[in-house]
Amino acid sequence: MTANALIVIALADELHGVIDEISVPVLECGVGKVNAATELARVLSRQSIDLVINYGSAGGVSADAQGLIEIAEVLQRDMNAEPLAPRGRTPFESGTDRLRSGHTGLVCATGDNFVTAHDPWLHAQGVHVVDMELFAIAKVCQRFEVPWRGFKYVSDRADENAADDWQKNVRDGAQAFVHSLPAIWRSR
Repeated sequence: MTANALIVIALADELHGVIDEISVPVLECGVGKVNAATELARVLSRQSIDLVINYGSAGGVSADAQGLIEIAEVLQRDMNAEPLAPRGRTPFESGTDRLRSGHTGLVCATGDNFVTAHDPWLHAQGVHVVDMELFAIAKVCQRFEVPWRGFKYVSDRADENAADDWQKNVRDGAQAFVHSLPAIWRSR
């Protein structure tokens, strides 16, 4: 384990019933990219953190995405500044359209909307899951030169039933995540 790690979650419900089992600080940032970026930047500007771990729920858009998964790279699904830059890329920036954790895993696309329908662009980009915070967390970590890792529990299939499925399943991944922490510390 590392004394200077920080776990970032959007909502306390995502670690319901197990938060007391975690021996490192947990930051509840709130939902969405702005909340995640603001809260994490506030902490990193005041504290020395040597690893940020994001845990949260995600919608599965690929059959490969089930249960608890690690994220290898994340992109921004709602950045659409065409024709200045293709979807997913912030105009006038380079090297920030896909952020990589340095670990193996799946691809996540972050955006400030709850996905409830098929989006061909996600499949064309090789996306496995969608969430609402990880890209912002990874970008803040990049700016502060802090390594990050992302772990998502697939709570729904990002379809017309997503909201109901998320409500039923949001708490289901907490035990799996907590049980994976010793392996995460070893594989830093």
